[in-house]
Amino acid sequence: MGLPHPAGRPRARACEADATVGAVARARRARQGAPLSDAAPLVHELAPAPDPLETGARFQDLPFLLFLDSATDPEHLGRYSFLAADPVTAVRSKGLLTQQLVEGKWIRVAGDPLAHVGTLVASHAAAPVAELPPFQGGAAGYVGYDWGMMLEHVPRPHYDDLSVPDVLLGLYDWVIAWDHRAGRAWVISTGIPERGVARERRAAQRLAFVKDRLARPGAGGLPARQKDAVAPGVPPRPARRSAAPSYPVPGVPGVRSNFTRQGYLDAVGRVIEYVFAGDIFQANLSQRLEASLVGTPLDLYRRLRHRNPAPFAAYLDFGDLVVASSSPERFLRAEPGGRVETRPIKGTRPRGLSPEHDAALARSLLESDKDRAENVMIVDLLRNDLSRACRAGTVRVPELFAVEHYATVHHLVSTVVGELAPEHDAVDLVRAAFPGGSITGAPKVRAMQIIAELEPTQRATYCGSIGYLSVSGALDTSIVIRTCLVLGDDVYFQVGGGIVADSDPEQEYHETLDKARGLIAALVP
Repeated sequence: MGLPHPAGRPRARACEADATVGAVARARRARQGAPLSDAAPLVHELAPAPDPLETGARFQDLPFLLFLDSATDPEHLGRYSFLAADPVTAVRSKGLLTQQLVEGKWIRVAGDPLAHVGTLVASHAAAPVAELPPFQGGAAGYVGYDWGMMLEHVPRPHYDDLSVPDVLLGLYDWVIAWDHRAGRAWVISTGIPERGVARERRAAQRLAFVKDRLARPGAGGLPARQKDAVAPGVPPRPARRSAAPSYPVPGVPGVRSNFTRQGYLDAVGRVIEYVFAGDIFQANLSQRLEASLVGTPLDLYRRLRHRNPAPFAAYLDFGDLVVASSSPERFLRAEPGGRVETRPIKGTRPRGLSPEHDAALARSLLESDKDRAENVMIVDLLRNDLSRACRAGTVRVPELFAVEHYATVHHLVSTVVGELAPEHDAVDLVRAAFPGGSITGAPKVRAMQIIAELEPTQRATYCGSIGYLSVSGALDTSIVIRTCLVLGDDVYFQVGGGIVADSDPEQEYHETLDKARGLIAALVP
């Protein structure tokens, strides 16, 4: 059932992109065994392990609060969670402009944002501490889908009414890490960016700061969220006069879309025409929904987490921009030893009204020729993407067509693994595969061009990636789906599906609303 490799991108572009100064320097460092950081982190176990959400509330007044939250089965994908705030520095980009936060001011820097962040993390490289969760300080945040459009030289849609950074990543010197399977938690304080004795002193000071926050009284003593304190992460947005048109969603009060119902059906039909014309095998078309925020952004995330728990959930509070995600999908994971993994989702059914109905829907997903063909299509694309950064012959598919069950939907999931080539690192891997094939289509670049033609607004964070790059070299990232973007008093969330030759426009439209169910339910208490 596999497809020929033309479903992938031309190899030359990815190889040219990998040959950046930052990538070469990092690879040389790895090959030559360059010295690691001059001090091990300070580690303090929190016993008993505190509640992650309540812990996050204790740091909500700090800039760049980040919570990577495994909110599902700890025996499977939901083993680790991480909390960090008040980074040493941050990097953001918009279009060709990349900036670093230095002493409270954004300073323009050379190179693309991922290469710059990779070099920052590599300069503080450290051996992983055994038995601790894999994120032990380093870079974390998001890379938006629109950065991938720039990477692939795809023209953007006309409307950029949200006007958020394409990339926003902090360099975190401390992190609270949970191992839910073991029921344990630790504070890890690295002392970066200092060196030598100064590093040890900073690590001790930051550890004491975190422990003091955790020791404060409960709800009555929690700090209030200070939006202005973290607003430097986001440049001012344009006036609402530049906003894209929006339309009521039939049958969903209080929710609007950037498509009319008929407009979405017509766009699906246009994708099908492109398939029959031979341009693509598949494209992932989406609609952006919007509603008003009820309560605080953290309230929204609590409701989303309760109604739609997911292994790659996340809460990023960057001031005027908040991301509340309940993603079920891993994009890329890389271990310090070089093993890499991606887990594309392609194929969805709603949960049933009874156990029997639910089982029948799951079975219909597993037995669907259409969904299996779509899944294989994306697996082949990702095999091709991983091969750009992996050793020849190591990319394989250990699991094909696994049905996974979530609060509101069933998903068809496959797993692709490989081994990084010695001249490549985790940043090169992201560049080779971004944006994820499961949310673009195949061939990737042509699918992205068609998406940009048919979708009226830029995607911003949607279909990008959230995750971390540890000083140990470990990386884990999600695909940004089932995610709310909060800007002021407005909430935006985007839902879509893969369109192929035999897609039915009505069914595709309703599938997007099935995927939105958990998000819509989280809008109100």
